[in-house]
Order: sequence, then structure tokens, then C-alpha cells
Amino acid sequence: MNSAISQDYPAIEYTIWPADLHGHRFQVKLRIESPDPAGQVIQMSSWIPGSYLIRDFSKHIETIAAFSVNQPKQKLELERLNNDQWRLPRIKGPVEVLATIYAFDSSVRAAYLDTERALINATSLCLSVLGQEATPCALVLVPPKAADAEFWSVQTTLQPAKIDLKGFGFYLAENYADLIDHPIAMGQFQFVEWKSQGVTHCMAIQGCIHPIQSKRLAEDLGAICSSTIALFEPHSKKAPFHRYLFLVNAVVNGYGGLEHHNSTALICRRDQIPQAEVALDEKAYQEFLGLCSHEYFHAWLVKRIQPKAFQPYHLDRRNHTRLLWLFEGFTSYYDDLQLFRSKRIDLKTYLGIVADNWNAILRSPGRYKQSLADSSFDAWTKYYQADENTPNSVVSYYGKGALLALGLDLQIRSFTKGRKSLDDLMRLIWQEHGLTGHGIEEDGLDTLIYQLFGSGFQKIWSQFKTEYIFGTSDLPLEKWLNSRLIKVSSKSLAKLEMVKLAFGIRYTDDKGWLKLTHVLDGGVAQAAGLAPGDLIASINGQRVTGSRWDKVLTSLTMNEDCVVCFYRQDLEHERMVNLNIHQTPKQYQLSVV
Repeated sequence: MNSAISQDYPAIEYTIWPADLHGHRFQVKLRIESPDPAGQVIQMSSWIPGSYLIRDFSKHIETIAAFSVNQPKQKLELERLNNDQWRLPRIKGPVEVLATIYAFDSSVRAAYLDTERALINATSLCLSVLGQEATPCALVLVPPKAADAEFWSVQTTLQPAKIDLKGFGFYLAENYADLIDHPIAMGQFQFVEWKSQGVTHCMAIQGCIHPIQSKRLAEDLGAICSSTIALFEPHSKKAPFHRYLFLVNAVVNGYGGLEHHNSTALICRRDQIPQAEVALDEKAYQEFLGLCSHEYFHAWLVKRIQPKAFQPYHLDRRNHTRLLWLFEGFTSYYDDLQLFRSKRIDLKTYLGIVADNWNAILRSPGRYKQSLADSSFDAWTKYYQADENTPNSVVSYYGKGALLALGLDLQIRSFTKGRKSLDDLMRLIWQEHGLTGHGIEEDGLDTLIYQLFGSGFQKIWSQFKTEYIFGTSDLPLEKWLNSRLIKVSSKSLAKLEMVKLAFGIRYTDDKGWLKLTHVLDGGVAQAAGLAPGDLIASINGQRVTGSRWDKVLTSLTMNEDCVVCFYRQDLEHERMVNLNIHQTPKQYQLSVV
């Protein structure tokens, strides 16, 4: 047992009961052995690391009360300091705080409880003890009493101390930061197990109706994980953990993941997972493997290699950094590259994925207005709080960050005549910042890049920073990618695709009406005066609905006028616009020579 958590009775202990499966409520007891005699302050986290948005988890607390352990019937007064802070009275001896917390967030970021399953992220349920965040703590998981949960078990990478065969019981954490870095899933699971570079890996899946194809999953995931370990440690092939756990919730419609130190919580569609007697969409399955690859890569880049601004995390406020293009963008570059390197996809498929991301960024007007550095810094208020104008004002540090990584990789290979690549930079970052735990300063890459590639690379890197990180220039990938192996050409667009690009809208079907959600800068729709929330009624006299949209657009003639009729606030409007082909953004395709 780690010496940091070897004491007989941790000074801080959390007990979690799945108390009300039908009402989606946990009960959580916090025991503080030595509260601050001047008045201990307790606080609920406002956000969860890896998802950069203030979520105010305290809003789900329904009831909260405090008691003296030495006088169990003595209820203590809790002074409310803020929406997420309470102060205990001055008292000697241990105290207990009991809270009832509503949990019905089906994402990977919070807490969830129903008759089928439970997901616990401690940031949503466990109050921190201010001033004692570094203190070792314990977590007790109590099994639900409901008959629905008779066959539930627990899956987590928290260090067990005394648990039963189903995983319920006593766990230990080095401190509060360690506690919140281990998601916990409860329910019934299907399992996939394998070893990558000698390390045990497990995937615990909930939500699949049919038996999963565990052999295929183990083979594919094993290859991806082995490739990633070898990327960072090509000689030792040593992973930075002894066990890794993928927690997967398969649903009708959902996609996403959240990284943790030795595990990840994922949500995906059921049809993305190979199951017996179920036809598998291979492209959808590749997307799932890409998600697994992305979150697994974060075990190095984000969980161990971190921006200095995240050391430590301040969970009561926004933690700004201009480096998310590195931490998320470079991860987005490698997640698909690792699929190719592990032979899960071929080169043609990989180039198609790269081209799709490239074209998506070129269709984003926001890339002209926001730099990658600003996109990273403003993630809290812009990227994670998207609205109807987001495509016109924001560039994705995931998507353009991946293109930046590709461009930098190509430039490194060209500069060194193929002797070095971005892999060498990632390994140096791992040695200098991952193994040491020293966070990367906002300009911390400069020293490492010059150390690795010499001062002659300074002009190239300076251009990258000025034009592509702090500026809004498009990366000239069409020039850098063209080679004896890869051909870059303009994408040949079908008429329907061209008309859609020219129109520049995003929409939803609202009770038979085509309702605009976004109107892109420079598009025909904006020139016509359309706005988000408008209902398109007809074009050139043809009734428009979600199901008829493609048919109506196909009937139009490029570079000719068309009449758009739409409703705004139940008032009819009519506009004439020219369907200008020159308004369509440039699109590319990549092929193997």
C-alpha cells in the first residue's frame, strides 16, 4: 500500500449510498475527523477536469445537514457562504455532513443513477474539505437495497482496501485530487480483457442488448494501446500505469469521453460496438475505436503531461490556458494516426479522415476571427457554451489543433530530411514533463523544440506560432502534403453538396418545418437576410421540409436567382438571392499515389 494512504483510519471518509434508484438520488456522508476549529469550510466542485465549463454541481444538492460525531443528536448549523460553500461552526472533535444529491446526468461528466446503472464522478457528489485537500481519504461504496440492483457490481480503478466480490466496500485515495480522478460505474457489465505491453487492460460495457464480440474488441484495442505505449516508450515499452479501465455506456444516441489517470468514461451508440448477430457499421466502429484511442492517449498528454496552469486544478473557478490546441489538438491528431499505425485502418481510410477534418475547418467561418490560442483560452465561455453564432466566431482547438500537429509533423520531417518527426517531440515532452510532473509553461514548447531540432528550426516554429497559433491563417497543407506518396487535389463536389455549401445553414426539423439553427457568414442564407430561428417555407415556390430539403436544392440552378420564403416570429418574409457558386469554401481530397 502506498505510504501516503497507509494510516489506519483516514481523517476524511466519504460514504455513498445509491439510496433512491427511482428518484435518482444518492446519499453521501462526509466524515471529517479533525475539522478546522475556527470553522471548517466545505465545498462542492464547480467543474470536472477535462471538461472546461463551470457546471455548478452544487445545484443538485437537495438537502444537506451536519452533525457532531461525539453528540450524534446534535445538529450543527451550516453557514451558507456561496452557492457551493458551507462553513461548519467552531467545534472540537469529528463531524459528519450528510447530503442528498440528485443524479440524472447521462453524460460522462457528472453523476447518474437509475434502476439500470450508476455512474459516480466524485466532483459531483463529494464535498472537498478546504485546507485538507492533500489529506488521504477513504470512500465506502454501499450496495443498493433495491431488488433491481441485485446483480450489480462495481468497476473502478480506485485502490481497494476491503471490498466484497462485487466490489462494494472500502477504497482509499491519496488525496481529494486522487479521489476525483477515478470514475465509478455500477450495474451489470460485459467485459473485454487483454494485455498491451504486459499491462492488463479491461473494458466494462453497459447497455448492449446482445453479447459483444469480445475477441475482436480485444484484438483491436490491444493493438491501439500497444502502439500508444510504444510511441512514448519505444525502448522500455513501459506504461505509466499497472492497469487501465475503459468504462463504456452504450446508448441509442451519444458520443464522447472523459480522460482520467488510469481509466476513461465513454459514451457511444450501441451500433458502434460489435455484437453477435448484429450487422456492424464499420465506419461507426472506427469512430468508436478513435474515441478509445483519443482518451487513452490522454493518459499521457493531459493526465501526466499538463499545462502549468492546471497544477493544481482550482475547481471553484475557470482555469485558463492557451495550450488546449496542444493537449486536445495533438491528441486528436494522434488518435486517428494510431488507428493507422496499429493497422486498424488502411492508408486510404486514414487520409479520408484527415481530409474530412480539414474540410470541416475550411467550412468554419470562425477560423478567420479566432486564433487557436484564443480558442483554448476562451473554451470556458465560447467552445463549451456554443450558441447560434458559434460557427461564425469560434475555431475548434480539436480540429484545427489536429491540423496544426499534422503540419508541424510534416515540417519537422522535411527539415530533418526524415530523421525526426513529431513523435520525437512527444517523447521529449514526456521525458521532461510527464515523468517529472513539471507542468508546461505557456511558452514551454519553445525550449524543447530548439533543444530537439536546433536553432535552425526557429524560423519555422516562429511562423507556426505567429500565423497558425496566435494568428488566424490557414495552414498550407495542400503544399506540405503533396508528395510522391500522397496527392492533394480539389474535391469534386456533387451539385447537391455544392448548393448546400453555398447556402451556408445548419438546421433541425421542427414539427415538419425546416428551422434554422445556424446561419454561416458569407453564405446565401445570410445574404438573403435569414437568421437562426427562422422557418423556411419555400424556395422558388416549392414547399420546404426536412425530408424535401435535398430535393428542392437539387432543382436549383447555380449562379441564378432564387426566391426564398420564410417565417420569423410568425410573420412571412420573402427574399431574392443569387445562388453564387463562388461563395462555396474550398474543399480538398487526399489520395494515395
